[in-house]
Formats: sequence, C-alpha cells, structure tokens
Amino acid sequence: MAHIAEHYTAYHPRWLRPHISTYWWLRKRSYFAFILREVSSVFVAWSVVYLLLIVYAVGQGAVQYQELLEWSRQPWVVIVNVSSLLLVGFHAVTWFNLAPQALVVRFGHTHLPGSFISLSNYAAWVAVSAIVAWIVIGG
Repeated sequence: MAHIAEHYTAYHPRWLRPHISTYWWLRKRSYFAFILREVSSVFVAWSVVYLLLIVYAVGQGAVQYQELLEWSRQPWVVIVNVSSLLLVGFHAVTWFNLAPQALVVRFGHTHLPGSFISLSNYAAWVAVSAIVAWIVIGG
C-alpha cells in the first residue's frame, strides 16, 4: 500500500492521444475537398466585397467607375478574381451535392429523392445564370 501512496497524484493522468499531423487533410481526397470548400468561403466573401465595390463606384459616377476598372486591371486583382470565380464555382457545386443531406423534403411517409434536390439546385443555377447573361448581353 505504501508503494501506491508514493505515486499518488491529485491530478488526472494525461490521456493517451495520438498525434495528429497538421496536414491530416492531405491524406484523403474527401478531406482535401472539405478544407478547400471551407477556404473557398473567403473567396465567396471577396466576390461579395468586389461586387459591392462595383456597385458603389457606379453609384459615384463614371470617373469613379473608370478608376475602379483601372485598379481592377492590376495583375494581383485579376488573379484573385479568376481564383474567386473557380473557387466560388467549386463551392456552389459541392454545396449543391451536399444539399440532399442538409434538406430532407417529406411528402407524407415518403422522402423526395436526393437527386431531385440536387438537380433542382443545378436547374435554378442554370436558369438564373441564363437570365443574368441575357441582361448583360443586352437582351
């Protein structure tokens, strides 16, 4: 009994926890896609900020809008905007693919198939894109 008393501590012993690498998300494609989707949220936010800058510049007049266009021609702005386009597209596609898991539509005792939810999201995306393209082109 004296042997146990010598090693007694009032503190809880340390848990045995395996070391997890900082780069755990590089091990599997699904982990990488998860992290990339999370990072793409920053580019979604940039797209909103950039759109607000455009709207503000247009509201201030032609001179302010031309200054924004000149600023937008800088290589780093072009790179950020092209990256944003790609990552916002990735963000949308991955979210549309996850939507059936986040949204369960019930009709009585049956569920709407997940593929219908995904396809309806894609259809709405195509329809809105077509309307915006028609407006921009000048239809």
